[in-house]
Amino acid sequence: MSSRERVPGGTAARVLAEMHRHLDEGLAPGLYFVATPIGSLGDVTLRALSVLARADLILCEDTRHSRTLLAHYGVGTPTRPYHEHNAARERPRLLADLQGGRRVALISDAGTPLVSDPGLKLVRAALDAGHRVECLPGASAVLASLSVAGLPTDAFLFAGFLPTKAAARRTRIAKLKDVPSTLIFFEAPSRVAATLVDLVAELGARPAAIARELTKLHEEVRRAPLDDLAASTSGETIKGEVVIVVGPPQKEEITDADITAQLQAALADTSLRDASKAIAEALGVPRTRVYDVGLRLTRGDT
Repeated sequence: MSSRERVPGGTAARVLAEMHRHLDEGLAPGLYFVATPIGSLGDVTLRALSVLARADLILCEDTRHSRTLLAHYGVGTPTRPYHEHNAARERPRLLADLQGGRRVALISDAGTPLVSDPGLKLVRAALDAGHRVECLPGASAVLASLSVAGLPTDAFLFAGFLPTKAAARRTRIAKLKDVPSTLIFFEAPSRVAATLVDLVAELGARPAAIARELTKLHEEVRRAPLDDLAASTSGETIKGEVVIVVGPPQKEEITDADITAQLQAALADTSLRDASKAIAEALGVPRTRVYDVGLRLTRGDT
């Protein structure tokens, strides 16, 4: 049985009906930021396609690159380039388009617009002029890499691209050393090996991952301590889009001896109860553990 035969017959019909529903809705004038696939063309959303199809104009970081996606889905909306080199010149023209009631969509080469892409000044200018600004969420290399890295996800910092010069790169990494979050970097494939060496030098052997060509045919995720990743990529020719994910600072294990040393100093002028509370907060350990160590200390068991 083919995979198509295993899919319920109503699925395709419901997808088509949902697409028609979006296409039949009116699209209000305004600026629409539309997330596009980072690899697989199938990752675009139905709502994104409907906005791109109904817009009066699509702004593209590179119109040649975006043509692949638009042609694949039969989107014939006119395109215009919008990137860091022409943004200052194009913004007044685009604001005039919005003032005239046009529906303008902006897409980047891949992923969610404004994430390491131009567009922030356009957003501010459009908002200041009172125009509608709407985001259509979707694919993101930042979140995709975080999802598969196997590292803490409760707090993370996207640090974008690091400086290309080694000295500046190490200075930037050093400033991030104490951030209590997983760190996410974009990096050019030609600089991955050198960047990993600098990450090891400043951050040590933290757990990390290299996510390459996410959602594409040759997707690869390597998970290992930073020093192992640096050694394995030394001299290697790396190709494709790369995201480096680095775990947060690793907390040193707090021993009973560490707690005892703190208690011995604190108990000279405060109660065990108050000392336990203060030391537990300072060391990040349960108060009951500190109190138990304190009881053994006062009984002379330690």
